[in-house]
Amino acid sequence: MEDLLISRPGHMVMKRTLLLLIFLMWVPISVMERPGNASFSSSRPHVVNLGALFTLDSVIGRSARPAMVAAVNDVNSDSTVLPATKVNLVLRDTNCSGFLGTVEALQLMEQDVFAAIGPQSSGIAHTISHVANELHVPLLSFGATDPTLAALQYPYFVRTTQSDYFQMNAIADLVEYYGWREVIAIYVDDNYGRGGISGLGDALARKRAKISYKAPFPPGASKSAINDLLVEVNLMESRVYVVHVNPDSGLTIFSIAKSLGMMSSGYVWIATDWLPSLLDSSAAADPNTMNLLQGVIALRHHTPDNDLQKSFMSRLTSLKDKDSASFNSYALYAYDSVWLAARALDVYLKEGGKISFSNDPKLHDSSGSTLHLSSLRIFDGGQQFLQTILRMNFTGVSGQIQFGPDKNLVHPAYDVLNIGGSGSRRIGYWSNHSHLSIDSPEILYTRPPNSSTINQKLYSVIWPGETTAIPRGWVFPNNGKPLRIAVPNRVSYKEFVAKDNGPPGARGYCIDVFEAAINLLPYPVPHTYMLYGDGKRNPVYNNLVDAVSVDKFDAAVGDITIVTNRTKIVDFTQPYMESGLVVVAPVKELKSSPWSFLKPFTAPMWCVTGILFLFVGAVVWVLEHRINHEFRGPPSQQLMTILWLVCFNSLTY
Repeated sequence: MEDLLISRPGHMVMKRTLLLLIFLMWVPISVMERPGNASFSSSRPHVVNLGALFTLDSVIGRSARPAMVAAVNDVNSDSTVLPATKVNLVLRDTNCSGFLGTVEALQLMEQDVFAAIGPQSSGIAHTISHVANELHVPLLSFGATDPTLAALQYPYFVRTTQSDYFQMNAIADLVEYYGWREVIAIYVDDNYGRGGISGLGDALARKRAKISYKAPFPPGASKSAINDLLVEVNLMESRVYVVHVNPDSGLTIFSIAKSLGMMSSGYVWIATDWLPSLLDSSAAADPNTMNLLQGVIALRHHTPDNDLQKSFMSRLTSLKDKDSASFNSYALYAYDSVWLAARALDVYLKEGGKISFSNDPKLHDSSGSTLHLSSLRIFDGGQQFLQTILRMNFTGVSGQIQFGPDKNLVHPAYDVLNIGGSGSRRIGYWSNHSHLSIDSPEILYTRPPNSSTINQKLYSVIWPGETTAIPRGWVFPNNGKPLRIAVPNRVSYKEFVAKDNGPPGARGYCIDVFEAAINLLPYPVPHTYMLYGDGKRNPVYNNLVDAVSVDKFDAAVGDITIVTNRTKIVDFTQPYMESGLVVVAPVKELKSSPWSFLKPFTAPMWCVTGILFLFVGAVVWVLEHRINHEFRGPPSQQLMTILWLVCFNSLTY
């Protein structure tokens, strides 16, 4: 009993001491793990949050969402990537709104995400890139293709799809390949549309072509507004249209164009990657939709066939949801974006990086504010993690995932499609390596780069109107002005050109030649003659040429002499009339004579020539008669030999 009584107090003391130590250790640990604390650190966390920010109910969003969910499941089930760490996907819907997209981005950043997949909209990407810059959270966008997002202003924006810079270069190569010089750009007036068309203008300028007219329309434009826009561009000269719009509203343009008769022979329609993305999102082609698109040329992201892609595509049935019938190329880029973030995070953690966040001293809530800005925290290792992302190199379902010095994916390439019948057919490829070709880019990468014009090749195209003849690409505009033709108002030599009181306003030989040339053209050329000069004295032709060079007149027709200083400022046609200096001489009747061959030389000249013959013969005889038996014999024989030799040699040489 004594032992028991003695031992109980000691046991109680030890128990209380142990509880006190556990409590003292638990308190700082619990304080460190509070979500609102200024710092949280773990070298290998059990769960990490990966954000996703895009419009769920859209052509791209309906394809990207199941692909991203599948990618997260694949990452979590792969023991070689992020072992003992689970990736939690946090989805936010931007609803195609810049304002709502910004709000959703701020709410997403409150979840302490180490990276965000998206957004798909270039306009929203411009806005939330500033948020990413402040919080050091990389944005991996699989859908924002605006070339201006590659600026140094957005260091944390990483594009995991192809930039429109390369797509616009592909369109410029198509324009050059078919010999067109002007196009009309129809585009949505937002960051996506303006950025792409600006790149198209630069690309065409390098090919000595241009955008003759820009036809923008606001996002969400009504059918009547688009109808008015197409009526306006249909009155213009160019018949080559480049359509750069969003896939959710792009078909409206072709529907209205069809009703206006703009899908017939002579028209050219080139659509960017939005159109193949829309068509690929449908399990079966809609006959009514395909009827609107006959003859259209479109570009689609080129994704090389590999085992990973085949395995992914074979799982489409299980990945489909009630809203997605099929998948486009953006689904492949979204899938690879998740894997890029996971692989980069795995490397980042293996190199000693930590997932830690700290409060931003520049973000604080004002009194009465309910925005909770203080809940936004900076990713401490964001800069190091960004550099890890940019040096990643692996093969995904969309091809090689590797970034160049400009932060764009290497090996940009597109399929060139011709839509016809109930589907589309590939007429070639475009790559930054060798431009237009009928060989796949994977084959071309094994050869030296060759982008010369002579090596550009595509298969034949069935154009609108079911014709294989390449459209001219332009017509005389219905609202165009006739050519202004200057005509010298002469007072002399009116047979060349002169004023006419009739409807043409001018007459003469030069006018007849010009009208004959106009009539040979296969199309009409409206023109009007404008007299140059007061009719009292002949006009100064140098001033007339200067007026053409400064665009006061479009051309001039008359007896205008081609001289050097004039050819420096204007172009001349081939001369069709000679009126230079001539020599007038009397014509005498000539009588033929058998001695006509003597007329080239005078009599004294012939005498001197004969004396020279005899002198040369004497010299030859003196030198040869002693040793050459041909110069011996009777004097008459020697004389004949000398004359024969001298005359023969003189006439020959």
